Amino acid sequence: MDDYILVLDEGTTSTRAILFASDGALVASAQAPLTQHYPQAGWVEHDPREIWDKTLACARELLPKAGGAGGIACIGITNQRETVVAWDKATGEPLTNAIVWQDRRTEPFCAELRDAGHEAAVQERTGLLLDPYFSGTKMRWMLDNVPEVKAAAERGTLAFGTVESWLVYKLTGGAAHITDASNASRTLLMGLEDAQFDDGLCNLFGVPLAALPGVTDMSGPLALTDPALLGRAIPITGLAGDQQAATIGQACLAPGQTKATYGTGAFVLTCQGATIPRSTNRLLGTVLTQIDGQRTYAIEGSVFVAGSLVQWLRDSLGIVQVAEETEALARSIPDSGGVVIVPALAGLGAPHWRADARGVIAGLSFASGKAELARAALEAMAHQTHDLAAAFAADGTPWETLRIDGGMSANNWMAQDLADVLGITVERPGFVETTALGAAMLAASGAGLYPSLDAAAQVMRGQLARFEPQMDESVRAARLGAWKKALSAA
Repeated sequence: MDDYILVLDEGTTSTRAILFASDGALVASAQAPLTQHYPQAGWVEHDPREIWDKTLACARELLPKAGGAGGIACIGITNQRETVVAWDKATGEPLTNAIVWQDRRTEPFCAELRDAGHEAAVQERTGLLLDPYFSGTKMRWMLDNVPEVKAAAERGTLAFGTVESWLVYKLTGGAAHITDASNASRTLLMGLEDAQFDDGLCNLFGVPLAALPGVTDMSGPLALTDPALLGRAIPITGLAGDQQAATIGQACLAPGQTKATYGTGAFVLTCQGATIPRSTNRLLGTVLTQIDGQRTYAIEGSVFVAGSLVQWLRDSLGIVQVAEETEALARSIPDSGGVVIVPALAGLGAPHWRADARGVIAGLSFASGKAELARAALEAMAHQTHDLAAAFAADGTPWETLRIDGGMSANNWMAQDLADVLGITVERPGFVETTALGAAMLAASGAGLYPSLDAAAQVMRGQLARFEPQMDESVRAARLGAWKKALSAA
């Protein structure tokens, strides 16, 4: 088993190609940054051409590491979820910039639907709430506000898709317009029990069903690349939204197992098995896996701002030069000096769901400096996660341990703070980029390198580091009390 697995990991701030050996060992990687476009307050866009060009360039950069295209057994793709691309099937070219998952421009439309009393029925069908985060309202906005999109819809040449759908379309030379079940479950346009997008939901959101991709399994023979692009036709055998991929990469495949990914945002998923999640605490139900038509589900809490808070401290305030400095700054002081940051820079996600919330820095004094701000930023990760833990417990799925991953999880101080504030064991794999690893597991099992996803996970998952809670209860209570007070001001 020495075939290589090529993973395309298309994130919010960068796109990467990663080459794995069949045992999960990292062979090589290539990465390129993505330009963030902010046309106005609350709007976030990407250029679909840039996504495609840089993804293809990263993939081609790794071909020699595999001994050429012949050494690659299969391709897995994982992506920033909910981001919407619109393109013309006749030309294969995008019609406008992609609207990114963080974008808040569709809040008025969401409020309209909520005021009309649709949220309860939509949540029952889709597991989701009426929030600008999800893809369907972004598609409607494009139809209403971009003449090229509307014209393509009238011609019958409009294609909508989330980012993996766009990449598959381009990789196959336009032969495949598909999406996997995990990404489809984030659109508001597919019921959790549905095999395909639902006509009634499409009508509610004003999105033409004909413009949407077909919904497929997440593992198996899904598509073949255009041989002109990478040197031969390579099977695409794994597709997953980034948070589902990370959950798979953490081997959270049995009911009750929970992972948290700390990247641009923070996303917690608990496996529910074959049971469709029904949250009464404003958490989300989502598809975790679909293989051979059989689904498992997860309950999810989404925090919009995690690593992007540190990025803001670095790029906008100049508090640090590189994100890694925050750990040393946090360790340099005994506490945050009373400083609390509520990072609602893109509204508040679960369990609050307040698109109108804005960030707050509370407790400032003349003694506050960059160390206090950096420490408060890291503490905000544990505070937001604690809010999610309370909601999960209220929904009947308390966490016994938490498996963490993503770029921020490499920060040992933050990992220990999570264990302290949550009061549970936190586990971290040696390879924290489990999103890419999960896509590799899906692709490997889909290509027949392993007999099942469980078998792939057992072999490809690495060793764990563990962090045990050490914080005194009175300190924890004081921290959470200050957080709740600051949160009320946001």
